[in-house]
Amino acid sequence: MDLTTVLVVVIVVLALGFDFINGFHDTANAIATSVSTRALTPRRAIILASVMNLIGALMFTGVAKTIGGKVADPFKLEHGLTVVIATLISAIVWNLITWWRGIPSSSSHALIGSLAGAAIASQGWSGINYGGFSSIVMGLVFSPIIAFALGFFIMFVLKHVFARTSPHQVNQGFRGGQVLTAAFQAFTHGTNDAQKAMGVITMALVAAGWQSELEVPLWVKIAAALAMAFGTSVGGWKIIKTMGTKIYKIEPINGFSADLSSATVILSATITHFPVSTTHAITSSILGVGAAKRFSSVRWQMAGRIIMTWIITIPITAAIAAIAYAILSLFLP
Repeated sequence: MDLTTVLVVVIVVLALGFDFINGFHDTANAIATSVSTRALTPRRAIILASVMNLIGALMFTGVAKTIGGKVADPFKLEHGLTVVIATLISAIVWNLITWWRGIPSSSSHALIGSLAGAAIASQGWSGINYGGFSSIVMGLVFSPIIAFALGFFIMFVLKHVFARTSPHQVNQGFRGGQVLTAAFQAFTHGTNDAQKAMGVITMALVAAGWQSELEVPLWVKIAAALAMAFGTSVGGWKIIKTMGTKIYKIEPINGFSADLSSATVILSATITHFPVSTTHAITSSILGVGAAKRFSSVRWQMAGRIIMTWIITIPITAAIAAIAYAILSLFLP
């Protein structure tokens, strides 16, 4: 087995590992609100999220092509396989750190920051595609703003529509609705997040000269979808606790509004081939819904801690990836 084949195998294993970690790291995005309001038991919520993640992951490839070709050009990277390995090591390390600390950070930011850092370490600033990278970052910046606004709007409307209905009746009705929105949220998570590992693997196949186009092979789609679904089945209880209880006390109508608004933003991004952070979308939606319910009910200190993690993720992961590349380049051609 030659070195190129070994490196590609390592990349596939790391990418599927990243997808697995992404699954349990971001499970909370789909089920935190439905578990916290007891619309679903934890076991049923995880089973639902796993199945819907799998279905969503198999249906789209546009985001994979964006990840694989817009940040750095795999056709031009001289040490493309080393760049991809450094990228995955950095993203996995950051995901595990934030999961351990119970902080809902973005796997998307981690992967994109890592890819940019490794590419720059390899070929200097010419290693990244500024146009593609900036458009991706803009999507990551604006998606939580849109999710916040949409969550605020939906909650504002529902609050006034059901203003004269008893809280018990409202909660009973929306607790059932949360099952549907949790399924929708998990489906959209699969459509966007699983494609990121697909894109990285496809990028490696192109860099290795095994493919001449950025087309995602069927085996890559199936492997990434299964890894994401399996990771989702493990769950991420530390982050569920943060999302479901530490921002503000969520009721069924709030959870329904937050899931509906964030899933709508994520699916819109998938259709337009933009990688976005499901973590940012759902957290921003929860904040928007909470602000519409009662501004003072939101624990803004916790929200500020989460937002700070978002801001530092790209530069920190870029630095980790650059260091990883520097070390790997000592041993790899």
